[in-house]
Amino acid sequence: MARDTVAYDRDVVADVLAKVHAEGRESLTAPEGRRVCEAYGIPTPGEGFATSADAAVQLAAEIGGEVVMKIVSPDILHKTEAGGVKVGVSGDDAVRAAYYEILANAAAYKDDAEIDGVQVQEMLSGGQEVIIGATTDPTFGKVIVFGLGGVLVEVLKDVTFRLAPVDHETAMSMLDGIKAAEILRGVRGAEPVDADALADVIERLSDLVTDFPQISEFDLNPVFARPDGASAADVRIVLSAKEPVEPVRYSRDEILATMNRMMRPKAVAVIGASAESGKIGNSVMKNLIDGGYAGEIYPINPKADEILGRTAYKNIGEVPGDVDVAVFAVPAKFVPQALREVGEKNVPAAVLIPSGFAETGNHELQEEIVAIARDTGVRLLGPNIYGYYYTPQNLCATFCTPYDVKGGVALTSQSGGIGMAILGFSRSTKMGVSAIVGLGNKSDLDEDDLLTYFGQDPDTNIVAMHLEDLKDGRAFVEAAREITRKKPVVVLKAGRTALGARAASSHTGALAGDDKVYDDILKQSGVVRAYSLGDMLEYARGIPVLPTPKGENVVIITGAGGSGVLLSDAVVENELSLMEIPPDLDAAFKAFIPPFGASGNPIDITGGEPPSTYEATIRLGLEDDRIHSLILGYWHTIVTPPMVFAELTARVVAEAKAKGIEKPVVASLAGDVEVEEASDYLYQHGVVAYPYTTEKPVAVLGAKYRWARSAGFL
Repeated sequence: MARDTVAYDRDVVADVLAKVHAEGRESLTAPEGRRVCEAYGIPTPGEGFATSADAAVQLAAEIGGEVVMKIVSPDILHKTEAGGVKVGVSGDDAVRAAYYEILANAAAYKDDAEIDGVQVQEMLSGGQEVIIGATTDPTFGKVIVFGLGGVLVEVLKDVTFRLAPVDHETAMSMLDGIKAAEILRGVRGAEPVDADALADVIERLSDLVTDFPQISEFDLNPVFARPDGASAADVRIVLSAKEPVEPVRYSRDEILATMNRMMRPKAVAVIGASAESGKIGNSVMKNLIDGGYAGEIYPINPKADEILGRTAYKNIGEVPGDVDVAVFAVPAKFVPQALREVGEKNVPAAVLIPSGFAETGNHELQEEIVAIARDTGVRLLGPNIYGYYYTPQNLCATFCTPYDVKGGVALTSQSGGIGMAILGFSRSTKMGVSAIVGLGNKSDLDEDDLLTYFGQDPDTNIVAMHLEDLKDGRAFVEAAREITRKKPVVVLKAGRTALGARAASSHTGALAGDDKVYDDILKQSGVVRAYSLGDMLEYARGIPVLPTPKGENVVIITGAGGSGVLLSDAVVENELSLMEIPPDLDAAFKAFIPPFGASGNPIDITGGEPPSTYEATIRLGLEDDRIHSLILGYWHTIVTPPMVFAELTARVVAEAKAKGIEKPVVASLAGDVEVEEASDYLYQHGVVAYPYTTEKPVAVLGAKYRWARSAGFL
């Protein structure tokens, strides 16, 4: 259903909001909310406004049937809590009595409340109650919410979120994005709700809050969704008390101009370089030199003439020629003056290793350096970081140990400790890395800057990020949407518990306090979310190894029935689809397995089978076009030892690749310690394999599928 945006009456909404603002109010009354809805074509039930009991009786008679009566007061936002709502009122006497009771309850609730009157509204019934709303999230800005409404939203909190504005396709995806989506489609003989009508309301509300950013919260709850349409029974609109502050943003060209010089510098200056072992300035110098960086290295120290064989300068202004990046290794109190000098030298980027800024409560000092950087045109990485690595340039601008296993994985972390875990994992697994970057306090450069760079970096094919927050959620989403069309992005968002959510609240703003906002919007942006550090690292390592699947059909081939069951569970948990094996393919597999084995899916070849059985079934799984991915469950036996299994599997996969057949293959190896070596061998030959676990290989496969779906490959 295409909505007519030309028919929106923006002037009516502007007039209502201006009146509310002029009166010093932050919330609209119900009649004002109805006028706003009508201006944007959001359907509401028939209603009227009564300032006397006689007027209420007349309105109820005109509407006909049962009515709902609600207090209208700019001072009473929570009408039910104040006893200001009566439902199912019918008949003149009942309407009159309800009118007086509502007024009495309101006066008892708040004796100085300004009472405008009572709203008399057609009582809606039938259909499914849902909530459609919007809130202003501190990270993402305007966010649209949809879920089960009425009292169910308080109990179940079954809601989903999207960034505003939303189009029709996104609005429809919200209907499928809640756990109770099946209810909307119709269960136990019930008719499905009008999905197009619901999506239309979502789009109109989204357009409204986008056009009028001063609207802080907007609730339509409940909206009665029926087979023949949808109508909002109650409207709640809250305005922002202050103008939103727009974050500082840079264009793509501006970001790349800085990032290219920072990641591929011709000259690096070390502010606070030292000849004394154990000093951060000494470690940074050694890592730059020992790491093999081939550009110019300029140590800056007012008390030294030479450091590690290089001429030292009193300040960066004395350095001959251009400097692309300045790495700071001085105490926090010396950073402002040195940063001014860096700006005067026209250095585009400063890497601030020192701590002692906002993370310790010293917000003033951090604000001072940000102001200096903006005045002088310097972009800041940090402060409070371990530095950064960029292996294509042999660049180790850090006080930690050098890293030289080159590859296509770019990793970032907001935490120094997590950064060291990333470094250790990368080294122990021999994971090829293009970059490891610390972000720390994110006073300036943050995840969207890095995504913009890595998106066009030919030496990076996947990005994995640990973050505790997003400084500018919308900028992140824009950058992520761009890169995830070409390269996977894995995000580990720390702090997954609900923060600040008010208990038992049906208001959209409170619902948005949950991690569900991050979950839904990260998914909307195309990233693969990891829920543990281990998962983030394994996804970063494994996703690039696996070819992109060409379809959803997954087949399990296992030598142990127990592994087959656990692998099947993991398939479901990771939103993968076990293929329904057609009769001809079933017969083909049966030709290779013993009579006491089991075809179907999982295909159980049993544990006592020789290598030839594994080889034949794996080859069949690869060569049949209807199968898109393979999960192998190996069981350690004398008949087929671990390395025999690993070598034959790697060979069959390589032979298929030589024929142009590339499918994701993952393996779970159960057995004695020899399966560790076999797993490593398989990983090195393009099969994501793990010993002692059925969950990990399937989780990596699931991550690959989530990215492939979001990127439009499936």
